[in-house]
Amino acid sequence: MAGNIFKGLGVALITPFTQEREVDYAALKRLIEYQIDNGADFLCILATTGETPCLTFDEKNRITELVKQTVNGRIPILKYCGGNNTVAVVDEIRNSDWSGIDGMLSICPYYNKPSQEGLYQHFKTISEASPLPVVLYNVPGRTGVNLKADTTVRLANDCSNIVGIKEASGSLEQMDEIIKNKPAQFDVISGDDALAFSMIASGAAGVISVIGNALPKEFSRMIRLEFKGEYEPARRIHHMFTELYSLLFVEGNPAGVKALLNDMGYIENVLRLPLVPTTIKTKQKMAEVLKEIRI
Repeated sequence: MAGNIFKGLGVALITPFTQEREVDYAALKRLIEYQIDNGADFLCILATTGETPCLTFDEKNRITELVKQTVNGRIPILKYCGGNNTVAVVDEIRNSDWSGIDGMLSICPYYNKPSQEGLYQHFKTISEASPLPVVLYNVPGRTGVNLKADTTVRLANDCSNIVGIKEASGSLEQMDEIIKNKPAQFDVISGDDALAFSMIASGAAGVISVIGNALPKEFSRMIRLEFKGEYEPARRIHHMFTELYSLLFVEGNPAGVKALLNDMGYIENVLRLPLVPTTIKTKQKMAEVLKEIRI
């Protein structure tokens, strides 16, 4: 199987809601067009940033169809499919329509805290069931378990359709160990906006970004400069975002980026419980930083 196609700026797509907390499909379509027109290299759909645990089965299907129709083959689509019950994940894979989707993002099993061997067997089983390339998703802050570097490399060597990992452990050391020992067809993708500059400078293939929902043009420029070896101008863009990185996540994700998109006029500032919007104070701070970035 060919290597990873999910490179550059990947946007972890939000789900806009109306004031009545219904999915705002018109806003979603406008947002996708905005991201493609401003430098997004691929979309990551129906994952954490999309508030997927709070979507119905029918909503997830309709969102998938809208994304496929709007993108229309212009950039790759990476769709989430994961969980902490291996048999249930495999069943979902086998009973889903994967036409028009280019890859599958699958998270480490959460809550039940498997061993490294359990993680290896989980992902190996998913790999065997998947008709598409698989990108692993390691985010210990949400799952309670860390997929260690040697387990990641073992999976990359043993499963030809596991082509990358969204690495959000927060550990540059762990990321570096994966890059040092991985096979050629496997890539590390940053799962953390604040670490994207450093990770790409060290050999990561790109980022699956939250901030890319709102500022794809600026963020993709930073990545493209790094790919060309122009680190100083890329670093200036990275430092321009420093304050925004922390503000975006201080009250949870995607509350921060939804507040930002609301200020930009793209969506209503609405989330589904148990998530709630950012405080007015945080929203105002982000609006001030946004003005400076976009001067």
